Amino acid sequence: MGKKNKDLLYNVLFYGGNVIIALIFVSPLLWMIAASLKPEAQIFSDMSSLKTFWPTSASLANYIEVFTRVNMFKYIINSLLYVFVIVVFDMIINSLCGYALAKFDFPGKELLLTVIISLMVLPMEAIMLPLYIEVANLGWVNTWAGLIVPFVGKCFSVYMFRQFFIDIPNDLLEAAAIDGCGPVKTFFTIVMPISGTVYATIFILDFVAHWNDFMWPMLAVTGEEMRTIQLAIQTFFGSKPIHYGAIMASLTISAIPMLIMFVFLQKYYVAGIASTGIKG
Repeated sequence: MGKKNKDLLYNVLFYGGNVIIALIFVSPLLWMIAASLKPEAQIFSDMSSLKTFWPTSASLANYIEVFTRVNMFKYIINSLLYVFVIVVFDMIINSLCGYALAKFDFPGKELLLTVIISLMVLPMEAIMLPLYIEVANLGWVNTWAGLIVPFVGKCFSVYMFRQFFIDIPNDLLEAAAIDGCGPVKTFFTIVMPISGTVYATIFILDFVAHWNDFMWPMLAVTGEEMRTIQLAIQTFFGSKPIHYGAIMASLTISAIPMLIMFVFLQKYYVAGIASTGIKG
């Protein structure tokens, strides 16, 4: 077999294998979308064939039921507001902290960095109860402050920003200082504009984490006024009639913002992970 044929065989096996793996991973999403467009009985009757991935009689009835049974528009707006405020404060506050750890020398810097890295290994479940007690003592239960403030500071975000900012040349910052830029002005006019990849990475990770967050909103939100989309989806499981078509439709609605985000920001996400995850 010649070299050309070997290369062709390698490419066929490599890309064919990637396509098969991709289809395996995306198949639950395809099934969910197809099920959201099917009548209730057809969802389960098609499970034994490939028709389960294709709606033979597509209908928007399940989506109509979702918006009829609950105030889905309001819950989507609540989730967008909840996520947007957290993401904005996270990117501003934690990037400033990461910049200070990367480019300034001050007493206790290494100890602070060690504490931040140590806190990264704590799961949310380990601190959820103490966090809720603090929020309750402050009278923040069922308030936007109680929903948002506990997640503004993130050790992982600080570490990600610090890792990225380390590689920014000091000569660039010194040139800005010579031109009369103070540390804050240098950060906002020079450092931020050239750090789009790490900001996109933090944006994606924050958006996914808090858009899909269920446990904390369930604890911090006690009424319907501030209910998020994940809490709204749960009502389809807990209140009768339980229609799986409507459940799939609500899950599809919930997945749309994340799919749109990944389509437009995936290249920045990959670049951000590559530029921050392997440097010490």
